[in-house]
Amino acid sequence: MFIAVISPELAVKNTFGESLSGPIANIVVRNWGALISLIGLMLIYAAFNPASRKLVASVAATSKFIWCGLVVIFGSQYLSTAGIVISFDFFVAVVLLLYVLASKNDAI
Repeated sequence: MFIAVISPELAVKNTFGESLSGPIANIVVRNWGALISLIGLMLIYAAFNPASRKLVASVAATSKFIWCGLVVIFGSQYLSTAGIVISFDFFVAVVLLLYVLASKNDAI
């Protein structure tokens, strides 16, 4: 999703099959891309820093569940184009949640 920071139009077109319009949409999509990229970087960091894994996994799972819910509730017309992304993100969120629930309570 780093591409959304550089080319928000391309990210929206690839994910939703729609074009981006207006300056506020440009700002929001770039921010969306930056936040997703930051969570990805956090996941990479957590892979090498066990003390942060549960917190990072919890943040990433929560973010993905919110994203999936918003698209299903408010953007069901986009499920034909974003359905694969939503399904994958939901699967990843479940795996992350299972990791958090199954791991020891040493650190969060």
